[in-house]
Amino acid sequence: MTSMSWTWQSAEETHRGKRRKNNEDALLSRPEAGLWAVADGMGGHHAGDVASLAIATGLAELTLDGSLADDVDLVEDKLREVNDCLRLHAHVECQGGTVGSTVVAMLSRGDVGAVLWAGDSRLYRLRGFNLEQITRDHNPISDLLDVGGVSEADALAADTNIITRAVGSQPELFLDVAVFGVEAQDTYLLCSDGLYRELDTCDLVEALRGEVLKASARDLLQKCLAGAARDNIALIVARPDVR
Repeated sequence: MTSMSWTWQSAEETHRGKRRKNNEDALLSRPEAGLWAVADGMGGHHAGDVASLAIATGLAELTLDGSLADDVDLVEDKLREVNDCLRLHAHVECQGGTVGSTVVAMLSRGDVGAVLWAGDSRLYRLRGFNLEQITRDHNPISDLLDVGGVSEADALAADTNIITRAVGSQPELFLDVAVFGVEAQDTYLLCSDGLYRELDTCDLVEALRGEVLKASARDLLQKCLAGAARDNIALIVARPDVR
């Protein structure tokens, strides 16, 4: 089977929300390189904006021109490097306090994509009318689900802001990686929890089915700001087209 060749379009939005003084979310869109990322600085910790910006800046520096597997390795190595730098920064500048951030990063090569993540920022894929969450949150409930400690229904009903993995939070960074197929007119959403905790599935699907990605991204942000918008918001909408 011949691998498809895609061009990509993407649009992004970020906002501090209604209750936060600062925006500690950061995002990166590199459609020409097939790389997108959202990072959510950990609220309540020291310098969450420093952590999220370090992730976006580090990934922006990468030269990505190899195979998908090679480029996944490069992203993984860079995030581990950022993890080490954040821990050193915390030790020197923040009296040992945590300087951390979630991350979700998507790569695409041909008709195959990959996602790397730590924490509860998410990647969704809309195919037709079916919205699928490709990532699984790193939190106590999801961890229990992985070992059979709770049911899928219990995990879906649970709502927690506690995360068990993040860049900068532990001496060694453990990232999950998932590989998936890409089809024409799939629409992908990378976002921080400040978006998906405010909107339901119908809101997400309605916005993501729009033809113009900039309008879809703006619609998602406006839907969120029309509600409580209790946290920072960061989102990227991306879609492949046949070249």
